[in-house]
Amino acid sequence: MRDRIYDGRDVVVVTGAGGMGSAIARRLGSGRTLILADASPGQLDRAVEAMSAEGYAVRGVLTDVSDRASVEKLAEVASSEGRLTAVVHTAGVAAATASARKIFEVDLLGTVYVIDAFEKVAVRGTSLVCVSSMAGHYASLSREDEVALATAPPGELLGLTAVTAVGDDATSAYIVAKRANQVRVQAAALAWNQRGARVNTVSPGVISTAMSKAEADSDSHGHMLKMLEECGAGRMGTPGEIADAVAFLTGPRSLYITGTDLLVDGGQAGWIRWHMRRE
Repeated sequence: MRDRIYDGRDVVVVTGAGGMGSAIARRLGSGRTLILADASPGQLDRAVEAMSAEGYAVRGVLTDVSDRASVEKLAEVASSEGRLTAVVHTAGVAAATASARKIFEVDLLGTVYVIDAFEKVAVRGTSLVCVSSMAGHYASLSREDEVALATAPPGELLGLTAVTAVGDDATSAYIVAKRANQVRVQAAALAWNQRGARVNTVSPGVISTAMSKAEADSDSHGHMLKMLEECGAGRMGTPGEIADAVAFLTGPRSLYITGTDLLVDGGQAGWIRWHMRRE
């Protein structure tokens, strides 16, 4: 396959204009054309205005990742701007603020739409990083369920047993959706390799963002913060630490890394698996 010829501009796309997305955009956007996408017009406008004032060549594209056509339009816009260097998908919702249905539409289907739409416009050297979650490492799914989540056509995903069995449990929906992100990326790596491109996930632990604050506020017993203390981390992670991990996965020092997950959680998942006392 022949690469497209561009005029020298590199393009970075970041979905989600919140704390994590903005940190990643700032980390990757210098000297490049930066396309920032979000479903909230207000949040998107504020982020674009702030970053423009800081000197970034940034363009906002209103995008609902749960809408396939919206994501395909974003990919089309991005590929027309120059050489697509990096795509970072941070847009998502959490169990504290969304229903199980909404979580599956945004966190599961939205990620699949991003993987599929940007694979079509990826060029040699393009790197896609989808932000999953350490929650995906807690999933207890059968091999059959994981194969289905990794390979089923988008139109069939919401009817899979692993999805319908969740019912209205938003927390379980979040865990399944985030595990689906990880296995979907594993399965997609072949198609991306064939284009000379790469695809990975990053699974953050508890990061200091508005979403994590909402989770903490809904945790009346303080379990989340207590777990951070007991696992030895002693703090939340920062958006900048996730931006550093993404910069590695989209940069020249990770060219042989694709189809895998980078867990960035201060050791919490390991503590839960091997050290947490279960009553």
